[in-house]
Amino acid sequence: MSTSEFVDLMREAVWIAVLISAPVLVVALVVGLVIGLLQALTSIQELTLTFVPKLLAIAVVFWASLSFSTQGLISLFQDRIIPVVAAG
Repeated sequence: MSTSEFVDLMREAVWIAVLISAPVLVVALVVGLVIGLLQALTSIQELTLTFVPKLLAIAVVFWASLSFSTQGLISLFQDRIIPVVAAG
């Protein structure tokens, strides 16, 4: 395996990691902004008010995107990593 092939493989792996983590991170950002705005408007400064809804939203999105994430990882391993290891 040459250096360029290794760099290309790592670039693709990082891109898959970004795609897999994007839905969860976007939902955490949006829920955090909404809760922060709600807290600023109502002057409620309760820590559990930010933590619990964000945790629930992240869990729901993680569960909903699990199939997409698994398929992305499987395709990366089947199409790119396993052939490189088998050629070894």
